[in-house]
Amino acid sequence: MQRDGRLAGPDAMRAAACLLVLVHHLVLRIDISQVSPSVQSALVVGRFGNFGVAIFFVLSGYLLARPFWSALDGRRPMPDMKTYVVRRAARILPGFWVALTAGFILSITLFGHPLTAGLAIRYAAGFLLMSQWHWRTFFPVEGNGPLWSIPFEATCYVLLPLCMFALYRLGRALPRFATRLLWLGLIAAVIALHWLIANNLQPDDLRRGWAFGMLGGAKEWMPRYNPIGFFSIFALGVLASGVETMLPRRNAAFFDVLASLGMAGAATALASASGGTWEAYGWLGIPYDFPLFPAAVALTLVALAHSLWLGDVLDHHAIGSIAKISFGIYLWQDPIISAMKAIFPSAFGPLGGDLLFGWLLWSLVATALVFAVATFSYVFIERPVLLRAKALPR
Repeated sequence: MQRDGRLAGPDAMRAAACLLVLVHHLVLRIDISQVSPSVQSALVVGRFGNFGVAIFFVLSGYLLARPFWSALDGRRPMPDMKTYVVRRAARILPGFWVALTAGFILSITLFGHPLTAGLAIRYAAGFLLMSQWHWRTFFPVEGNGPLWSIPFEATCYVLLPLCMFALYRLGRALPRFATRLLWLGLIAAVIALHWLIANNLQPDDLRRGWAFGMLGGAKEWMPRYNPIGFFSIFALGVLASGVETMLPRRNAAFFDVLASLGMAGAATALASASGGTWEAYGWLGIPYDFPLFPAAVALTLVALAHSLWLGDVLDHHAIGSIAKISFGIYLWQDPIISAMKAIFPSAFGPLGGDLLFGWLLWSLVATALVFAVATFSYVFIERPVLLRAKALPR
């Protein structure tokens, strides 16, 4: 724990997640085969910055489950659901709705997609956080691909209290260790359900694949990309939270070592995935090298909360500033990068005959714009709603 009572670690992990995803989308803009072999390997690893999505899911489960575990261990009622719903909605909906609408407008203007009934349905499904259930609506808009994950995460927000309610009914009189074992059993059941979905809800092969645009890509991803499978990633964060709340409230150097091992394990899993598919399918087709990478992230979070030095070092104020605007960085990076490419067709291409230099320069410009827009989003869209939600009585 930090001196001010906050958990050490989440800010660093949140900052790492959004930056990894940003690197991922920037690397998509360069033809890796056209650069020198000495640089190719680094760019390929950067392409797997999509693993940042898994960090977000583990981190959300880790943080949101703490009040539930504390109440369960203290034999108290479940946390107030009205407060839970209002604060979750305040956290994601304002920024998401603005970015979604901006992406929809960009789709039919700058990016030149015709305004069809299908595009409108996709937007409506995303707006209602229901786009995750079918490949036709998987990507809510053409102008902002990463928004697919927000409805997925919203599903996890719904499933968490439902599963915790079942755990309260089954394990309220059990010792704390037994309740964590019950949650581990629930993860196994979720993985089994994912397997059933992945093997029985396959879409047809007509126009399937990224060569056919976002709809084809959604067909390629689903059903291995499904909300139940992603809840298993989220649930590992919940389990990590349950383990962390069982530990004594003191810090020790042992946890610094454990956190270092967790980060090394996560980095190794990410780097080793570079030899396989871009999605790095793990157990039963769950993406992001499941369960190795999410488990390493979960271990890191638990250890950082009890570390003696590493947690404070990683939660530097600069990292905290990035973490504060991380949601905006995630929401706005793709439309900004895509808009730059649409307005300046030569963007991310060679400059003075040097492809790598041109890409780096344009990437720096894009990063600066993303940070500026994300800061604006946090200050003028996200924070005012968050402050009002926090002011509501529990």
